Amino acid sequence: MAKITFNSDLCKGCGLCVEACPKHLLIIAKDQINSKGHSPAIITNQSACIGCGFCATMCPDCVITVER
Repeated sequence: MAKITFNSDLCKGCGLCVEACPKHLLIIAKDQINSKGHSPAIITNQSACIGCGFCATMCPDCVITVER
């Protein structure tokens, strides 16, 4: 099972990772604000992640780590 972690304080909530996820597991958190005032991306179901890494590849700020 893959594990995805976000450095939420650096995420600017651009949504590129959300669009890249083939399993549609990522969303922009509407109820969270990071230290920079942005709503960060979060994963909704960690156990369903296939570890493809598309989200990390698309992230312009390199805030996503995928462990397989």
